[in-house]
Amino acid sequence: MSIFNLEEQNSNIDYKIVAGLERLSQVYRILLWQKAKEHGLSPIQIQLLIFIHSHSAEKNTVSYLAREFNLTKATISDAIKVLEHKKLINKCTATTDTRSYTITLTPEGEQIMLQAQDYTGPLTGLISGTDEGNKKVLWQTIVDVISQLNKMKIISIQRTCYNCKHFKPGGNSGYCSLLNKELAIADIRIDCAEFVQ
Repeated sequence: MSIFNLEEQNSNIDYKIVAGLERLSQVYRILLWQKAKEHGLSPIQIQLLIFIHSHSAEKNTVSYLAREFNLTKATISDAIKVLEHKKLINKCTATTDTRSYTITLTPEGEQIMLQAQDYTGPLTGLISGTDEGNKKVLWQTIVDVISQLNKMKIISIQRTCYNCKHFKPGGNSGYCSLLNKELAIADIRIDCAEFVQ
């Protein structure tokens, strides 16, 4: 059985959904490639600039980035070398270990990131025009799928509410002891700056 066999796909809603998700992943690749080409970068280099800008220093190391993007350290190191050569990032060497460093954006890197981060614009526009009730159902499904993929160890790092020490199950979607509030589905995060494992 294959989701790509049209007879099987067209008679099975599960296969249709998975095939639809595969089609959406193509959209992300296309949009990211287009933005990367505009700036003479690769898609992973654009993603790194966006991630570095959006996350704290302890997450902006080669080791962490390799786990985040499910790539080898060598692949991340190569991308970082190109970004450094293009003067889009700086390496800030750790005072305790000169082999270790965190990565920050240069002003030029910040400019490229600001121009590139809107690559998801067409999808954001479509979603923003969707009914609020449908958005909540879609978000619940996405959060559940991501959570299950994390439990299956297909997605390695997840800074989601469901994996956080501050999260308590119950109520609508749970309770956050850090925010000291009941969480509705719209409150659930998949990348939280306050996440503690």
